[in-house]
Amino acid sequence: MKYVIGVDLGTSAVKALLVARDGTVAAETSREYPLYHEKSGWSEQEPEDWVRASFDALKELSAKPGVKPEDIEGVSFSGQMHGLVLLDESHRPVRRAILWNDTRTTAQCREIERTLGDRLLKVTKNPALEGFTLPKILWVREHEPEAYSKARSFLLPKDYVRYRMTGGLQMDLSDAAGTLMLEVARRQWSGEVLGAFGIPASFCPPLIEAGGLAGTLSADAAAATGLAAGTKVFAGGADNACGAIGAGILSEGLTLCSIGTSGVILTYENDANADYKGKVHLFNHGKPGAFYAMGVTLAAGYSLSWFRNALAAGESYDKLLAGVGDIPPGSGGLLFTPYLVGERTPHADPDIRASFVGLDGSHTRSHLARAVMEGITFSLNESVEMFRAAGKKVTTIVSIGGGAKNPVWLQMQADIFGADVVALENEQGPGLGAAMLAAVGCGWFPTLDECAAAFVKRSGSYRPNPDAVRSYAELFRIYKDVYAHTRDVSRALSPFRK
Repeated sequence: MKYVIGVDLGTSAVKALLVARDGTVAAETSREYPLYHEKSGWSEQEPEDWVRASFDALKELSAKPGVKPEDIEGVSFSGQMHGLVLLDESHRPVRRAILWNDTRTTAQCREIERTLGDRLLKVTKNPALEGFTLPKILWVREHEPEAYSKARSFLLPKDYVRYRMTGGLQMDLSDAAGTLMLEVARRQWSGEVLGAFGIPASFCPPLIEAGGLAGTLSADAAAATGLAAGTKVFAGGADNACGAIGAGILSEGLTLCSIGTSGVILTYENDANADYKGKVHLFNHGKPGAFYAMGVTLAAGYSLSWFRNALAAGESYDKLLAGVGDIPPGSGGLLFTPYLVGERTPHADPDIRASFVGLDGSHTRSHLARAVMEGITFSLNESVEMFRAAGKKVTTIVSIGGGAKNPVWLQMQADIFGADVVALENEQGPGLGAAMLAAVGCGWFPTLDECAAAFVKRSGSYRPNPDAVRSYAELFRIYKDVYAHTRDVSRALSPFRK
């Protein structure tokens, strides 16, 4: 039996999948690593922790009974986006990596807007947001000049792990699109953006397709992972691009709903001409020549985990949500806005905070739990609404992540989105997309589309209930008003947050 491995380098853990030629996940494992929040709004990790955890995970998979190292033909990656890994002339990190959910760079974002004006959206297709990579580079240059003076290049998280496996420095297009330095439509680093901020072209690594062969496993990496020296290593892609591949979002008309810590609504684009005026992201896909538009809810699954930890610590999600199916749409007149850590789409606002609106003495814990689920889905629906306003047809949505594990939530998504919602038989998210990139790279399939036909298997489908659709349409209108009415209150409270 021959295998490939998909490595998904997440924010809290790395997950690795051993996948056979028929798409079966033969084994999987994960390793956690720490996050560092030394100051409010800061979020950092040690690149060496990623390497150690990834190598340990690969070693476990390569040692599975009946699996020979030479049977594993290729490895590819999915990775958390935007994280800045600054490297010195010897390709060693000069400081901890600054992650996608770090919010210290508001001043640098305003600097980027002043400097580039309307050219920012024309070139990069995305607004300047705190999570992106360019603001992080400018922050380090301003606040840590000694560290910046040592930096000669940069990588994103998964690219650093891959470098430690092959010795080659590259960045794939789907991840590069999230740096705010890529000319997305032309698929090249933007000389205009780099020049505007005095960043030399040599600072940016060579670009490669997500499915491109990045190199082969070095002897040292083979010894550390248990894999065979010379194993093919493919570039891999951004986590959302790989999530789209793993869910089969590879043609026009298909949309993805992914509810993890953050939440994503993603739709396939054939070209980079769609104009969403910066309200949603437009990135290069992991499929060659393709693109995707994406809206983000920063605290999607995180809102539910916060709710559980605050009101029912240690309880299973099944028990926490046991009563939500008995409560009608609207949670008894209760709304929740999932702005626990600010919001990205459609409100790029790091200061807004979450609200329960309409709470009264009749509400039970189940009402609050359902309101949290509805609020997360309403937030994601703001992206669906923008896609439709731009002329996109959203009739079928593939749902993955935590929101796809609960039938009540899947039906809720169908009713709020006003679209058929499909769950997957063996949903493995970005890790499967990474494995699919390796499978195509190894020649198992000629294209990602043909690989998806074999690897991606749908299970249940949920159709909108007309009565619920009508109720949710009115509730959604009210939900959209809450942001404007709580924005100033949230900002007034910000000095009291410690």
